[in-house]
Amino acid sequence: MKYGFAQRVRYMQSSAVRDILKVVNKGEVISFAGGLPDEDMFPVEAMRNAFHKALTAGDNKALQYGETEGHRPLRECLANRMKLKGIQRSSDHVLVTSGSQQAIDLFARVMFNPGDIVLTENPTYLAALQVFESYEVRVVPVVSDDDGMDLEDLEDKVKRLKPKCVYVVPTFSNPEGKMWSLERRKSLLNIAKKHQVVIFEDDPYGDIQFEGQGSYTPIAALDDENKYVLYTSTFSKTVAPALRIGWIVGPFQMIRMMAQAKQATDLHTNTLSQVAMVNLMNDFDLDGHIESLCHAYKERMLVMKDLLDSIQLEGLDYVEPRGGMFFWVRMPSHVNTAALLPQAVEKGVAFVPGSPFYVSNANESTLRLNFTHAKPELIEEGMRRLVAVINETRETVFPS
Repeated sequence: MKYGFAQRVRYMQSSAVRDILKVVNKGEVISFAGGLPDEDMFPVEAMRNAFHKALTAGDNKALQYGETEGHRPLRECLANRMKLKGIQRSSDHVLVTSGSQQAIDLFARVMFNPGDIVLTENPTYLAALQVFESYEVRVVPVVSDDDGMDLEDLEDKVKRLKPKCVYVVPTFSNPEGKMWSLERRKSLLNIAKKHQVVIFEDDPYGDIQFEGQGSYTPIAALDDENKYVLYTSTFSKTVAPALRIGWIVGPFQMIRMMAQAKQATDLHTNTLSQVAMVNLMNDFDLDGHIESLCHAYKERMLVMKDLLDSIQLEGLDYVEPRGGMFFWVRMPSHVNTAALLPQAVEKGVAFVPGSPFYVSNANESTLRLNFTHAKPELIEEGMRRLVAVINETRETVFPS
């Protein structure tokens, strides 16, 4: 049978991260590949109580259809949490989504025509690139450094290309783990205002901070007019991915249009999970839980950092993350990390090669390491295996 797929499927690609996970999950492989939280740190008892309360409320409303925009008590809780970050938005400006990934997809669906332009960092979040490409969007990279986008290159491309959107992950970015400076955040917003361009601020990792909460200002918090910035986040990294609860806040007209698109997608996000999430936020010390996560993940980050520091390899470089889930490692320029990966998996350790995260001009000597999923002792063993792979292949991968 020859199936008549739509032309747009030509632009759909499988996720390199998901493909790697399929392989490493089959054997005794220590994986630094996925962006996974630690299952042992999920608040299981608190979640059990939250779901039990949702199911025994007496009205069975948690099992009923709900508003597309989201369970209103949850939207009110989210609006209050956003205010703690300086994002002053009412619950009417909140749309609950099935993970923040859906927020990216809904935004793309209502905003982009084939050929429209999005400006991004390079490298950037792989799954966002998948979404944009599936809608036949032209993604253009902006020169960036450790503080964020280069403002001269950004404004030049905004003027010349007239993009529909600037997509950024300015806080503990995926894959680089970097933190934009406040100056760059303000300047991006000023350029967006000047040229009437929308900013999509993706912030799934912002609560995982190693220097204390409140160490950054979201770009959305600087948008006093609530005209230019859409801000999305999720409970996948801080509570549990299986809940599939994310949210997006932004200008009412855009949130309303995205809600209409969501109606045609899944009607609404899982009501039971939403009601349980409200119970969890009301009855459980969520901020205390997040503080515990930050402490544990910082410890793991430092274990991985010490082991990276121990690798005697000229040209190896990384930036110590101040939060989030990843190290972005630059190997010597003649190393192809995609070619190194099968050898690493054979030795029982996995990482993500850096190339798939690039819009263009991929640096094939980069790789991403996740430090949140494995406990310190596994990180130590996994890094020993990785160093062994590097040393064993030195003659072929590191020619003299």
